[in-house]
Amino acid sequence: MKIVMVGEAATHRDALSAALDFPAQFIALPREAHESDAWDDQIEGADVLVSMRFKRRSPAPAFRLLHVPGAGLDGIDFTALPAGATVCNVFEHEIPMAEYALACMLEYQVELAALRARFSTEQWTHAYLKRQPRGELFGKTVVIVGFGRIGHAVASRAQAFGLHVIAISARAKAGRVDGPMDEAYTPAELDQVLPRADFVILTCPLDERTRGSFAAAQFAAMRPDAVLINIARAAVVDPHALYHALRDNLIAKAYLDVWYRYPSGDTDLVAPADYRFEDLPNAYCTPHASGWTQGLFERRYAFIAANINRLHQGQPLQNVVTSPNRV
Repeated sequence: MKIVMVGEAATHRDALSAALDFPAQFIALPREAHESDAWDDQIEGADVLVSMRFKRRSPAPAFRLLHVPGAGLDGIDFTALPAGATVCNVFEHEIPMAEYALACMLEYQVELAALRARFSTEQWTHAYLKRQPRGELFGKTVVIVGFGRIGHAVASRAQAFGLHVIAISARAKAGRVDGPMDEAYTPAELDQVLPRADFVILTCPLDERTRGSFAAAQFAAMRPDAVLINIARAAVVDPHALYHALRDNLIAKAYLDVWYRYPSGDTDLVAPADYRFEDLPNAYCTPHASGWTQGLFERRYAFIAANINRLHQGQPLQNVVTSPNRV
């Protein structure tokens, strides 16, 4: 079996190989092979292509299975895939991303770094120890926009901290939806709920319905002491509205882990956004690292290996995905 791994995925070759039930031929290609046809002769005839993105202007090389090593499919041009190719994805990111979201909320309320900076042996007097009360998560309200795997994982952890969880889901009906929540509403009802939120966490997928859906009207509906956490896709939020909401203190803070542009290769230097959010004191910017943990890759490549074993044995694959533009 011929397995081609592109970009970051290629660094996990040994883990994937060790979990297979049979020997395979592996080919590692650079990140640029996501979109360039320069390596198509090496992809041609592959049984499995492991790649986070796939786009082509020219006819695609033939392969049987495109296994995306993540959940997001916005980097896949389904119309460019070779005829008969199957696409599968993999999750497992909901655990670290939920932990990241909770860490953001705790950072905002507890402010450990600020407390540590205040510690001083030289000022250790009774007057110095007249402490100012800090915040706590207990009793706060969090609105989770998008209530799939990530939303569920965030909600269960938030409830453990005593937060009141409001889910925003297209599946909400009569104030309820499957999963750990206290209330549920549809996306059309979001603006009515936002004034109640201490925290708003975006965990929805990026599609034509959600692209730019969180914009000026939503920031206007939020309280000035509310916090936005985006672990979905950057393009869910209108960048102009986000920048001005932070600059003008329409909201208290934003934790931003996802960005509007990404480099296509190792030496491709691009601006992550049109605005320098990192220069704003109330923007907490991280380099798309919310789901990047050792445990994530162990779980993901064990799943991918199991799916490749199924392919080799002629068994049904798990997590098969389709596109509305592809019959």
